[in-house]
Amino acid sequence: MPPVQRVLMTADTVGGVWAYALELSRALAERGVRVELATLGAPLSAAQWREARDLPELSIHESHYRLEWMEEPWDDVRASGEWLLDLEARLSPDIVHLNGFCHGALAWRAPALVVAHSCVLSWWEAVKREPAPERYARYRREVGRGLRAAACVVAPGAAMLAATERLHGPLRASRVIPNARRAEAFRPGPKEDFVLAAGRLWDEAKNLAALDAVAPGLPFPVWVAGETQHPGGGSARAPHVRSLGTLAPWELAGWMGRAAVYAMPARYEPFGLSILEAALAGCALVLGDIPSLRELWGDAARFVHPDDEDGLADALRGLMRHRAQREGLAVRARSRALTFTPRRMVEAYLELYATLNARPSEAWARSSLQTL
Repeated sequence: MPPVQRVLMTADTVGGVWAYALELSRALAERGVRVELATLGAPLSAAQWREARDLPELSIHESHYRLEWMEEPWDDVRASGEWLLDLEARLSPDIVHLNGFCHGALAWRAPALVVAHSCVLSWWEAVKREPAPERYARYRREVGRGLRAAACVVAPGAAMLAATERLHGPLRASRVIPNARRAEAFRPGPKEDFVLAAGRLWDEAKNLAALDAVAPGLPFPVWVAGETQHPGGGSARAPHVRSLGTLAPWELAGWMGRAAVYAMPARYEPFGLSILEAALAGCALVLGDIPSLRELWGDAARFVHPDDEDGLADALRGLMRHRAQREGLAVRARSRALTFTPRRMVEAYLELYATLNARPSEAWARSSLQTL
């Protein structure tokens, strides 16, 4: 088979998948692979268009269709599926790379893989500590169909893959391929005495409310970058932290370069690109003690149970008071972060693309790929 030359990739514009898709598209372009990026969820912002235009080999196909996790999405999921099939017919990609679940069940001509970035059902279990309610029955059914139909399911970590298989399996084939960021985009600078966090303030999974709860008792500021408006309406309040609002990626990178500590006491975080970015920028990490983050960061972070606000405050105070401990932790975090390279990520995807492209689809029902 000739090498893969063109990939049709989907990406939503309202979360970390956008950064992941651009990073992978850049790395693929350097290997001679053209990406046709089909966006969903919301119009691209001015900052996102600026990022996309920095990649001359990237073609953007923009849509505003609702995503499968949004309220009443199913008419849009059907319509976006028809739009994507039309794109495939016009563009003739060698591989379809889906960063959502439901469209895995479409009648693709090319081999289609699905990447499990996050899932409402595993989110609900981690955040609400109970199974998702009956109103998500259709979500469960449609997501399961897409996952089981995909030639291969990729997850950024073993914990996320295990949750996906438990809730939606069995899968035809699966791999773990960690996400990546370019180190040169997140340079450490002179550190200042403040804690930084980033994320959607309304997302209970990020647990930024815990930082707001402990901030009044800390002798240093806690800055939080991120959206306060929920896509479905309403807004989140965090009166005790200092809000930076929504920052462009290069602005957030500058704040990370200055921050002494980056905190993410998450209840649910399958990978956490912002954590990787902060580690590259030389921050010491204080993270929620959950399996996915333990898997990725090991001894390179300080872990705190998401419900332990006193423990969170103690961890932050201890690192800010003891510079040597803080700097040592930051060195370990950056060393670990430097292993999550775009080169490692793109080589794993190119190997998977080649394997998918070389086998007839029937073979995938009888085979299993080794997890990387």
